[in-house]
Amino acid sequence: MGDTLTPHLIALDVDGTIVGYDGSLSESVKQVLDRLAEEGHHLVISTGRALPGALEVVHALDLKHGFVVCSNGSVVVRLDPELPLGWEMHHVVSFDPKDALEQMHAALPTALFLVEDPDLHRWASGAFPVGELAESDTLDIVDFEELLTKQATRIVMREVNGTAEEFAAAVDSLGLHEVSYSVGWSNWLDIAPDGVSKASGLELVAEELGVEHAHTVGAGDGLNDIEMIEWVEHGIVMGQSKDELKVLASVVTDSIDDDGLAVALVDYFDLDSSLLDAVGTTNTRP
Repeated sequence: MGDTLTPHLIALDVDGTIVGYDGSLSESVKQVLDRLAEEGHHLVISTGRALPGALEVVHALDLKHGFVVCSNGSVVVRLDPELPLGWEMHHVVSFDPKDALEQMHAALPTALFLVEDPDLHRWASGAFPVGELAESDTLDIVDFEELLTKQATRIVMREVNGTAEEFAAAVDSLGLHEVSYSVGWSNWLDIAPDGVSKASGLELVAEELGVEHAHTVGAGDGLNDIEMIEWVEHGIVMGQSKDELKVLASVVTDSIDDDGLAVALVDYFDLDSSLLDAVGTTNTRP
């Protein structure tokens, strides 16, 4: 366990880790995170969500200070309640998506494509299934050719039809070398600039906060969490995760339905176990 009294950077994936796949936030998870913040630890939301969706969770947890790593590391913002919006841009990485988009479209011409630009505006070739984009009201639908003209912090490819095996085979055939990518749960591919991941964003945050690597903890459930779990000193992987992530874990905890994040954090930081009394109790939907 080590020195858990020193302020730690605690990197937290959102969907499937902090909140359920239906967006619900349990009472025990919120209580545990509140306690850790009260004790001086740095809670850092680290998510594939774009900033508006990440801020939903920031507000639900009442986080006022610190940093948020979003868009899988391409965007890092600093929280400050004195700022007009309550946050400011700290670091943004972007790339020209044209070549990757053309390769992806050739492999899966029926897929949906989304581009997020450095101003955090999102453009898509079609409407995504209801509920898949937490902040869907910010999405502009345009022709695929217009997406090729944008600068991107990330690309999303979503194939609504076909099997996961067919999707994975199509992704393998792309031969993407100048970007970082991760395959999500449901025929979903995230692409970021080369070398950019949740881990690269968290490394910047740790430096800003002055937190040594020995005092880093991360929790996640998806394949876009691989670099983060490899980077942190103590990696918590949710029980419902795929084996590719579980083998990297310091500990595999319970599933999101059993508030695995709260259980693992109480154990690691030796918190009062009464914080888990509300396990399984739904609190709010961020």
